[in-house]
Amino acid sequence: MKPGMVPPPPGEESQTVVLPPGWQSYLSPQGRRYYVNTTTNETTWERPSSSPGIPASPGPHRSPLPPTVNGYHASGTPAHPPETAHMSLRKSTGDSQNLGSLSPGKKQSKENTITINCVTFPHPDTMPEQQLLKPTEWSYCDYFWADKKDPQGNGTVAGFELLLQKQLKGKQMQKEMSEFVREIKIEEEYAKNLAKLSQNSLAAQEEGSLGEAWAQVKKSLADEAEVHLKFSAKLHSEVEKPLMNFRENFKKDMKKCDHHIADLRKQLASRYASVEKARKALTERQRDLEMKTQQLEIKLSNKTEEDIKKARRKSTQAGDDLMRCVDLYNQAQSKWFEEMVTTTLELERLEVERVEMIRQHLCQYTQLRHETDMFNQSTVEPVDQLLRKVDPAKDRELWVREHKTGNIRPVDMEI
Repeated sequence: MKPGMVPPPPGEESQTVVLPPGWQSYLSPQGRRYYVNTTTNETTWERPSSSPGIPASPGPHRSPLPPTVNGYHASGTPAHPPETAHMSLRKSTGDSQNLGSLSPGKKQSKENTITINCVTFPHPDTMPEQQLLKPTEWSYCDYFWADKKDPQGNGTVAGFELLLQKQLKGKQMQKEMSEFVREIKIEEEYAKNLAKLSQNSLAAQEEGSLGEAWAQVKKSLADEAEVHLKFSAKLHSEVEKPLMNFRENFKKDMKKCDHHIADLRKQLASRYASVEKARKALTERQRDLEMKTQQLEIKLSNKTEEDIKKARRKSTQAGDDLMRCVDLYNQAQSKWFEEMVTTTLELERLEVERVEMIRQHLCQYTQLRHETDMFNQSTVEPVDQLLRKVDPAKDRELWVREHKTGNIRPVDMEI
């Protein structure tokens, strides 16, 4: 449920005139019709033309707004001044016949709207189901307007706070992934140990084709050590470091969004408190005026008439104060609504960017692993070739030829 969002009423221009492809029509919280390009997120107060670049209706101002939806943009207020909506009331006049004229308006407002934690929503029983901004995408901007009960039972949690908690959890997961990748530095230690082992002189005196194979085994260890050193270096520069850098930027973006929306929510609560205070003041002034009017009916005097005029002025002033507070509240809520749409879409973009970035770097990790395994395999191939050529008979022949002492056999001794 979104504040002030209503579907286009029947009989409007948007239902009788076909919009260009990709454009949809909505009503702003102030009741103004605006148009959203669902492809580019461009918004405009003027009905788009079927011919590119030619507006359907002339106007003094039309500008492409920054990417967003729902008739608002990140730079500030709508292209035209908003009208008072959400909280509606009629200005009190000096005519005694209009005493209590604000009461029906207040009653009507209470019947048509509900207020949850200082945010005014349309009452579900008085209007049809609201249209989603992105009906097929389960977008953040459609489902986190109201507050949710805390699972611990300690009050409520704002919808935006739930989104922020998800983003902060994602940031923590990214940090832990970076730390996990850093722990793969054991590859470097492994490489150093392999290099040291390859220099070991054990069994260095083995001869023949087996001796050649043994020497190749130790050389393959040195080659494998070099492969793992390169893998460790690439892992740091191409996976671990980018993950950490992205995490720092992600943290800054989250902090900016958190503070901005929190400040707007505080301002909205303050304006709502001012409205309630002004409403109570108006009720008291109206009650005082009604009492003095009743006194006038009982006894007519100049003093009573002066008191009524004074009470009427105070009641009128209280009505003006209430209207001013309501207008300020609606402005604050419109600003909060605008920034909520923009910021939730930004959080959505950041989450997609975070997941995609991690996916790409994990793919890079698996690619490095494949390359490392391939290079490791290449280091043992020469060993396999030499082992297949080991020939004990040939080795014996070569050794005998080199070390023989003679082929005369001993004979029996004669007496």
